[in-house]
Amino acid sequence: MGKLVCASLVIAAIAALLGERIVNLRKRALASRELLQNHLPNCVALKNLDSGSEDITILGDGLAFISTGLKFPGLPASEGPGKIFSLDLQDPRMKPVELRMPRNFDLDSFNPHGISAYTDPTDDTIYLFVVNHPQHKSQVEVFQFVEDNNLLMHVKTIKHELLYSVNDIVAVGVDSFYATNDHYFSHEILKTVEPVLGLSWSNVVYYSPTDVKVVSEGYYFANGINISPDKGHIYVADVFDHNVHVLERKENNSLVSLKSVALGSLCDNIEVDLETGDLWLGCHPNGWKLFMLDPNDPPGSEVIRVQKIHSDQPVVTQVYEDDGRVLIGSSVAAAYGGKLLIGTVYHKALVCDLE
Repeated sequence: MGKLVCASLVIAAIAALLGERIVNLRKRALASRELLQNHLPNCVALKNLDSGSEDITILGDGLAFISTGLKFPGLPASEGPGKIFSLDLQDPRMKPVELRMPRNFDLDSFNPHGISAYTDPTDDTIYLFVVNHPQHKSQVEVFQFVEDNNLLMHVKTIKHELLYSVNDIVAVGVDSFYATNDHYFSHEILKTVEPVLGLSWSNVVYYSPTDVKVVSEGYYFANGINISPDKGHIYVADVFDHNVHVLERKENNSLVSLKSVALGSLCDNIEVDLETGDLWLGCHPNGWKLFMLDPNDPPGSEVIRVQKIHSDQPVVTQVYEDDGRVLIGSSVAAAYGGKLLIGTVYHKALVCDLE
């Protein structure tokens, strides 16, 4: 009888702990937030991007790169391998063009996630860094962009034990970058447990051929990452903490945390306006709906802009919101020339007027 009582008490304690953790997870996921509509003018869907547009990055001349076809555990996915598109934002046709891949690259397992472009100042060569998840593993592909042929030439594949759950990346050289690990564990079951337990163990890694190290940690879910126009600061979005962190770069590429800015949403990728320094973030206003995937109650979308982020009073503004009837699961937003691109994890992409 005593053993039965003890077992019952243990089961009750575990159930209570699990219940408390689920309640806490729902709070972090903003499960009670009601979704509204706050649309921009003249929004139209971009062609050829029906399999998502998880990340977008724009060069100074208005050329955008878009990753599509991400297969992420627990979320809808398209058939076939992922792809990379380019889009000339100075072309009024706004037509994404699929970039050709070299024959020596394993396209069948290509599963692109975060991307970052780097222009070599010595010869203006453009390199595209792509987080790739073949068989749901993590590695970084480096391509050279050949604009005349709409071609990505594969330069190298980068793997490292510290790059085990990579989400996003920002290149700082032809073979160096910062990257976020969105989980501490690499096993899919343990990854599921992490947010339930509320562990703040994810991190940021610096990589170069001669130096690989964890440079920042303590995030609930380190996601989007980007760099300031002057290259002196790194920005990291922590999804489950609803904020963006501002970190100062040191000469040895280590990072020092300066502050965090509250966003009020579960923000994904970060894009930085090269002229103003403004941050544009694609966000999930109700993350619980993204987990549940109820077709009758779809996850919505939100775009947030942060101005004057280095001042004592940064300006955080909601630029776009949808309740899922138009756009599902926004993951990135990027502005150029009065236009705003909004990408999603697995849904379509929009281009809207900002004015």
